[in-house]
Amino acid sequence: MTVAIHEPQYVVCVRNDECEDLEVRKIYLILSDKRAARDGYIRVVDESGEDYLYPESYFVSIRLPQRAQRGVAASAQTGL
Repeated sequence: MTVAIHEPQYVVCVRNDECEDLEVRKIYLILSDKRAARDGYIRVVDESGEDYLYPESYFVSIRLPQRAQRGVAASAQTGL
């Protein structure tokens, strides 16, 4: 049995419609949630540090190099 290793997936916020826990132009980590995706939502670790569902239309998917992923992860842990 082969276990697939998935790279973290990131998005950039392009719209927040007054959601206080999202910053436009900020990069966010998304968590897999197939049920939410079927309904047009994605699960995002937001400014509160918790994961919540947001409309997929608020974000654009991006690919980050490994070095950038480490930087994003480090800034999320320190609250920057």
